[in-house]
Amino acid sequence: MPDSKPRVGPQVSFSTVFRVCVGVAAVVALGFFLFRTKVALTLALAAAMAAVALNHAVEALTGRGLRRSLAVTAVMLGVAAAVAGLGLLIIPPAVGQAKALAAEAPAIWEKLQHAPLFSALNARLHLQEQLRDSAPAAAGALTPVLSAIGGFVTALGGLLGFLFLTVFMVIFGGDLVALILAEASPPSRHRYERIAAAIYVAVGGYLGGLLAICAVNATLATTFLVIIRMPFFLPLGILTGFSSLVPYAGPLVAGTAVTVFALVTVGVWKALATAIYFILYGQLEGNVLAPLVYRRTVDVNPLVTLLAILFLAEFMGVFGAIVAVPAAAVAQIIARELLALRGERIKAGPRRES
Repeated sequence: MPDSKPRVGPQVSFSTVFRVCVGVAAVVALGFFLFRTKVALTLALAAAMAAVALNHAVEALTGRGLRRSLAVTAVMLGVAAAVAGLGLLIIPPAVGQAKALAAEAPAIWEKLQHAPLFSALNARLHLQEQLRDSAPAAAGALTPVLSAIGGFVTALGGLLGFLFLTVFMVIFGGDLVALILAEASPPSRHRYERIAAAIYVAVGGYLGGLLAICAVNATLATTFLVIIRMPFFLPLGILTGFSSLVPYAGPLVAGTAVTVFALVTVGVWKALATAIYFILYGQLEGNVLAPLVYRRTVDVNPLVTLLAILFLAEFMGVFGAIVAVPAAAVAQIIARELLALRGERIKAGPRRES
């Protein structure tokens, strides 16, 4: 005899629907908030990364018996002295060469126009006509100049905010993280502490290695440019060193730009030597220095790194490209913990049933 009772489908309560809607609205609101506060988010992330790097030095001093307050003071004074010393050694000659470069720019542009490569491109793309058409728009450039002055003032305020945020994070950040972790339930607290420790080690190791890579790049590039007697070698070498802040893509772009500049200023053969140098250094950084840093600190797949750089650079500009690798490492650490937690629950499920 067939069952005459009607089948009742799965029921979804109003509270479940309400929670889902509230969750979706919260995620959308958070995304909108982050998008509208990109400048503040950038400053906070930059300060957090700098604080993590400085806190490793503070912990090294406290491990030798120094009180934390004295260790923080010593690290801050050491950083200030190092920045001031490097500024006195590098900034005056770099500024002088940069001014000379600006003064020589018209002659360099004139020489570039007579180069065979530019002539070939001009014949196909009509570059001179396009530049001539854009001249009237450049004539009314007073407003952009005023905007640039306002942007400089804003940047100065952002730098001061970054410095204060960094100092406060070094002093109070550890206590704040410990206070937040203390609010978790005892079974979950150990897992959260493990995640925080792994993120702290990965980000700190990445930043230290990245600064070392930038220093090596700047030193080698400046030395090479001095050897081939490249004009304005110091600002070019410093900019080349900073290009390593953007993994993989930065040195490629900087090497191409410096090679083109060498082609215009010092001739074909030295430009060829410049191209060969940057190719060899690219192999050194891509196959030795960068893997040594990324594998020992963040252990992120190169494809994941490039995708992270692509998306975060679109979202936050150059700084997004800089934080892409530690952001990918953080996401990887959290994903591993979630998978491990899921595996533990799957293993514990049959035991509870038995």
